[in-house]
Amino acid sequence: MKTVALVGTFDSKGAEYLYVKGLLNDVGIDVLTIHSGVFRSAFTPDVSNAEVAQAAGEDIAELARAKDRARATAALSKGIEILLPRLFGEGKFDGVLSFGGSGGTSIVTPGMRALPIGVPKIMVSTVAAGDVSVYVGTSDIIMYPSIVDVAGLNSLSMKIFSNAAHAMAGMLKFEAAQQVEKKPLVAATMFGVTTPCVDFAREYLEERGYEVLVFHATGAGGLAMENLIASGFFEGVLDLTTTEWCDELFGGILAAGKERMDAAARCGVPQVASVGALDMVNFGPQSSVPEKYHGRNFYRHNPTTTLMRTTEEENRQLGRVIAGKLNQSTGPAALMLPLRGVSMIDKEGEPFYGPGEDAALFEAIRENIDPDKVELIEMDHHINDAAFARAAAQKLIDEINSKKER
Repeated sequence: MKTVALVGTFDSKGAEYLYVKGLLNDVGIDVLTIHSGVFRSAFTPDVSNAEVAQAAGEDIAELARAKDRARATAALSKGIEILLPRLFGEGKFDGVLSFGGSGGTSIVTPGMRALPIGVPKIMVSTVAAGDVSVYVGTSDIIMYPSIVDVAGLNSLSMKIFSNAAHAMAGMLKFEAAQQVEKKPLVAATMFGVTTPCVDFAREYLEERGYEVLVFHATGAGGLAMENLIASGFFEGVLDLTTTEWCDELFGGILAAGKERMDAAARCGVPQVASVGALDMVNFGPQSSVPEKYHGRNFYRHNPTTTLMRTTEEENRQLGRVIAGKLNQSTGPAALMLPLRGVSMIDKEGEPFYGPGEDAALFEAIRENIDPDKVELIEMDHHINDAAFARAAAQKLIDEINSKKER
């Protein structure tokens, strides 16, 4: 029998959680109840709030006496973050389900994020509409809008609770069959304007026995890839689309943070990088572009996305950053330069065609790359040429094989 970890504040929402527990039991799902509230639970849980607090080095009685909501939330959140992966590792549950407002959501989601990708995780929350990145991070948490507050059982809340419970039951009862053949995993980065390149490279790698996971370089994609690289998922990294650095440096909306490109370098994972889509910074609608950029070269990608062409000086900054990140490499690393253009719209006749801007990027890379750490490969091709993509893929295969032989 599959088991769901039902985690929440049973002191204030006991009736709601008992209702959900009953729903799960009715469809043949066992339930492990974990109390994450400060005060006494409305029913006897399998894991008490005292155990949760203790995992974080706190005493639940002291937290209750202090009546400091911020301190209690931080302690219980830390406790859940420690306990959930521990209990999962012990085989105590197969998926995790929770309901709550902003407080309950912030207590439970750190523990959900600490679980492996693929473990079913549903958070029914009053804050599930809008920006939920602070709760989801790079995990695969399903944020389910509660519509009404998680406060009482009524015709609407009971329907929401029922749908969430049955969604969890469905994920547990209808698992996809695992692949019999385990293939070495490779991470790759792609943007719409580098899709042909990554498709050519992916097909080349798959024909040679690799499984390729493609990450959309939209900030969240880069963050997710970095997290999985650091967790040891990949044999190699084909980081052909490093465009998230444009947004990080120049205020775009798809930044992945200052640690982008750190994981492979620090973990010694073989990597081949390139300069895909470094010709563009991403903004929302034209009206959202900062005033300081008015008068620049813009391209309307779609009604909600406006692209801004990077200048020569911005490309020099990008070149220095990309080189600096790769110079950290502790394993095999190569940087490939497509001398005829870095994106679908950076070629002759297209709106971001910029030989001068690209030349500034390439020169900054040449000046700053450490040849003892990174092999620099220049090709007289556009990034989306099949020859460039396949050369990058083969280079990564060579690096992976070289590391195995050491």
